Amino acid sequence: MAEPSANLNARYPASQSAQELKDIFQQVTVHSCPRHYNFHMHTHCSDGKLSPGDLMEQAIHLQLKGFAITDHHTIQGYQQACKWLENWRWTHPSNWSSKHPQVKLPRLWCGVEITSSLLGVDVHILGYAFNPQHQAFKHYLQGGAPMGEDRQAKSVIQAIQAAGGIAVLAHPVRYRRSPEELIPAAAAMDIDGVETYYAYDHPTEWRPTPDKTARVQALASAYNLLSTCGTDSHGMTLSRRV
Repeated sequence: MAEPSANLNARYPASQSAQELKDIFQQVTVHSCPRHYNFHMHTHCSDGKLSPGDLMEQAIHLQLKGFAITDHHTIQGYQQACKWLENWRWTHPSNWSSKHPQVKLPRLWCGVEITSSLLGVDVHILGYAFNPQHQAFKHYLQGGAPMGEDRQAKSVIQAIQAAGGIAVLAHPVRYRRSPEELIPAAAAMDIDGVETYYAYDHPTEWRPTPDKTARVQALASAYNLLSTCGTDSHGMTLSRRV
């Protein structure tokens, strides 16, 4: 799929508004996901099952306030969702009119999930609100995991931030090294945040895993990092992982 036009980006300025998104991350709590915000989800453009259009329909039905599509190494799902949303506005003009809104549309931010190497183990770093056209970051959006120096967490973090975005360590209690090792290392590389609220045990009704959340919360506070939340949806519903 072709890169989005400048006009498309102009119509969705929230996709590039890192400061606005940081302000939201500072307000995220254990109750934010999945009914208000969801900053980790996948479409069939990477390893998810939902089409971007189906995902958008669910986001509107759930009355999400804001969310990001974070496919692996591609923003095709985000691009298609932007086009779907543009078409939806044209075909439902009376539903979202600013004067008499019947449907409050969620804010959609540009996102991606990148496989990276941190302390010698593979981790995933989420990028948000970046400029996908920025030269420092475009090569991370080619559909495949980076290799060599480009795979190093420091390189990924720096590329996301050079493109104006926010870098977040995804699900930090899922890796072969502990969050007590990984989060301080990522903080030393100036990462912006961690995915604090995550359902590691995949409950039927989504909720962050209590003991693991407490560990990450403490580390996020100790290292002055932003906290994010997300279902990491790969299945047919946004309110759970599978």
